[in-house]
Amino acid sequence: MLLLRKPYLLFLGDATSPVTAKTALGVAEWCPADVVGELRFAGATVTTGKPALSVAQAVAAGAGSLLIGIAPAGGQLPPHWLPTLIEAAAAGLDIVSGLHTRLSGIPELVAAAAAAGVQLHDVRHGDWPRVTGTGRKRPGRRLLTVGTDCALGKKYTALALARSLQARGVAATFRATGQTGIMISGGGVAIDAVVADFIAGVAEQLSPDNHAGHWDVIEGQGSLFHPAYAGVSLGLLHGSQPDALVLCHDPSRTHLDALPGYQTPRLENAIEMYLQAGRLTNPAVRCIGISVNSSSLGEAAWRAYRDRIEAELGLPVVDPIRGGVEALAAAITHQQETCHDN
Repeated sequence: MLLLRKPYLLFLGDATSPVTAKTALGVAEWCPADVVGELRFAGATVTTGKPALSVAQAVAAGAGSLLIGIAPAGGQLPPHWLPTLIEAAAAGLDIVSGLHTRLSGIPELVAAAAAAGVQLHDVRHGDWPRVTGTGRKRPGRRLLTVGTDCALGKKYTALALARSLQARGVAATFRATGQTGIMISGGGVAIDAVVADFIAGVAEQLSPDNHAGHWDVIEGQGSLFHPAYAGVSLGLLHGSQPDALVLCHDPSRTHLDALPGYQTPRLENAIEMYLQAGRLTNPAVRCIGISVNSSSLGEAAWRAYRDRIEAELGLPVVDPIRGGVEALAAAITHQQETCHDN
């Protein structure tokens, strides 16, 4: 598994849009103690609120890595960034990138890193282990976030839920399967970059044996209902062997994002399909709740929607932004107590 050296110096370059800087903003929000500061060029208007530091100041403050926190158009690394990255590597910082451009393909940067003995981490890419899934039941407990579509809150829900469980005194670990999640947690695997035959095996390694009361909260990817990304969702589902599922949903979508020919599934149908697929490696898998991205709804409409879905499905319905995920954490705690009683 990929392991990153914290704390970070967040590189914002010349960012002028929070959308392009969502990686840096996400890291600063979810692991603020792991960030020593930010480095911005003149003209940048986006900030994480962390102290502005030079490379030398960040090294003196104990930084372990410079993390590229923005995604320019096309995911390519602008040439005018390169002197700063070389300076950081020469000063002893690892470089962490989620761009399409491979750091390992830039000779000047590779030479600077080799001379300083530091690492270049291309998080989007990776030489992941080629190990097939075994289906072996592993001790410990696992929860996987799944979705009716892509890009509707699976990572955010998993992060919020891991934090909520920890606040309750439950041993819980967020397991990252995407590049931003890896940067937040400091480790994980970009599951969509793994060769298809080995997705389940790598997912098993991502959530290894643990003690009976420990929960791995695993970041989901894709959707079983997406014609392009159902494969990665299924492999992750089988390999993670979840005891619990949380279904993520955006009620404003009548069809899959950018795919008008594919309707968004009904929640009850989506739950049953995920449970049916999950039973291959864990016959006891259960759906314990729904996480909703309700940004398209006003407060009254959201409350009415939540109450209706809870009544229809008999499951807690939350929006991690509006009110948090305490109802889901309570459902997990109840499930754990029930298992112990049995």
